[in-house]
Amino acid sequence: MRTPCIHVCSLVSATGFCAGCGRTLQEIGSWASYSDSERRRIMALLPARLAGAAAVSNDMETGHTSGPEQVL
Repeated sequence: MRTPCIHVCSLVSATGFCAGCGRTLQEIGSWASYSDSERRRIMALLPARLAGAAAVSNDMETGHTSGPEQVL
């Protein structure tokens, strides 16, 4: 089974996504029970999630915000 895990497991509180793979805690825990098509659907979302998480991290470090906060 293919997994996006890169063994950098740390949830980013600002986004709710893992800093390493971009999945939510629920997605990580349920990964083995998902169908192949569901895993592919989630994996297609991960690059954008990780790019967004990097932007949030950079904004937090510089004190800039890119817009209103969203509750996840």
